[in-house]
Amino acid sequence: MGNTQAVGMAEAVADGSVSLDRALSYHLQTNHYPPLPNEVLPIAKHIIETQGEWGWDDAITLPEGMLYKGGSWAPVWACVQEWHLDAFLESFLMEE
Repeated sequence: MGNTQAVGMAEAVADGSVSLDRALSYHLQTNHYPPLPNEVLPIAKHIIETQGEWGWDDAITLPEGMLYKGGSWAPVWACVQEWHLDAFLESFLMEE
């Protein structure tokens, strides 16, 4: 259900029915258990909006208190994978 919901939200952004902020907020809060903190939203949005400007192994600083393998940063690929951002990335690629 989570991926189907993410795809639906990404499509709603693409057709202008909902803003990227609202879609990501919904996705990060309802498609994850426990819900991801609100501080993840600007990071996820940045990854989506600037794709192609970064490398998959580039480091992303995580919000305070959030760790990836014991560290305060994670590679872009891990954020995309763990936060299930692929539907949003694909949707933005199709728009261009």
